[in-house]
Amino acid sequence: MGGKEVFFEDVNVGDKITELVTKPLAEIQFVMYAGASGDFNPIHSVHAFGEKAGFGGVIGHGMLSMGFVGQALTDWLGHKALKKFGVDFRAVTKPKDVITVTGTISNKYTKDEENCIDIDLVAQNQKGEKVVTGNAMAALPSRS
Repeated sequence: MGGKEVFFEDVNVGDKITELVTKPLAEIQFVMYAGASGDFNPIHSVHAFGEKAGFGGVIGHGMLSMGFVGQALTDWLGHKALKKFGVDFRAVTKPKDVITVTGTISNKYTKDEENCIDIDLVAQNQKGEKVVTGNAMAALPSRS
């Protein structure tokens, strides 16, 4: 279901969320994601197509990378606190890439009687290349 409950009083601007590190991405993962998402673009499963497109082979779905960011958020926050998140796609992922998702609290405030935080997010591969950047907003419970 998600990580421990995070309370508004326990976080500060500059704090980090729990880092998520994937196992090396596998081609079968791209095929499985295609089936789950309904996105059967051959660039994700046919080597010749990926080579012709200039990628040297298959590439991962951008939404799979976004999914890792969502997983990092819900692993840290649980499912109830997250109100919204969005990303920008920066680079493709390839088989054997290891993706690390990090996040930093960039703002802490109360709005409409909710205790909110904003989180800046980055997913990068093992070479340090950013594959996804983004941000999220969560409403946290209070200890009181």
